[in-house]
Order: sequence, then C-alpha cells, then structure tokens
Amino acid sequence: MSDGKNLVPRKAEVTYDNGEPTRNRRVYSPLTDIVETADEILVVTDMPGVDEKCVDITLEKNVLTIYAYPPEETVENYSLVFGEYGVGDFERKFVVSQEIDREKIAAKVKNGVLTVHLPKAGPAKARKIEVRAV
Repeated sequence: MSDGKNLVPRKAEVTYDNGEPTRNRRVYSPLTDIVETADEILVVTDMPGVDEKCVDITLEKNVLTIYAYPPEETVENYSLVFGEYGVGDFERKFVVSQEIDREKIAAKVKNGVLTVHLPKAGPAKARKIEVRAV
C-alpha cells in the first residue's frame, strides 16, 4: 500500500463550478469505494439506473470528474402516489496525483456500479539519448 496520496476525494457536496445547473434535477454525490492494488487504483461508485450511455468521465488539471444523468423511469398507465426514492443526476470529483498513468485510464459500468481503473505509472526508465551532428 502507498501513503494514500494517489487519489484524494474532494468535498462530497455538489458545487457548480461553472455556473448554474442546466438540468432541473437533484444532483447526488454517489457512495464511492477506493481500492488500491499494486498496479492500479479502482474507484467503485454506486449509481443506480446508470448505463454506459449516460456517464461522462473527464480528467482536467488533475481533477477526475464523474457525472451521470440516468433517464427518469416512468411506468405507463400508472401515476406515482408515494415515492421515497429520489431521482436525479450523480456527480463526484477526485484529485488525481501524478503517479497515475493518464493515458491508460479506463471505465466500465455494470448493474449501476461504475468502476474506474486508474493504472499507476511505472517508474521513469533511464534511456540513452542519441546525439546527432547538425
């Protein structure tokens, strides 16, 4: 295990860094587990109702942003009388260290559980640099 500096969770509450939201829905901070192995860090996030078509993951300036907008499900010929389950979008942000290989980040979703694979970058290898005459 490392010293835990590879991935640092940001605030769990939702903030709108780029102005007001454009969708009239609640935004939830999904429950997330972070697991470290020798080769990678896994970010496992619960997002009910989400599939691969409604998830956006971006990495910009060391901030990994997970945003999902699941479709609102309705049952034909029925109207909701009482509901306890809140429907809305999901958003979570993490700060990623320089120890992550940004080119090899991958993600998959299955049954509303998103898994983001953040492979660790290998140690810098020494190499000989060729010198040419001009």
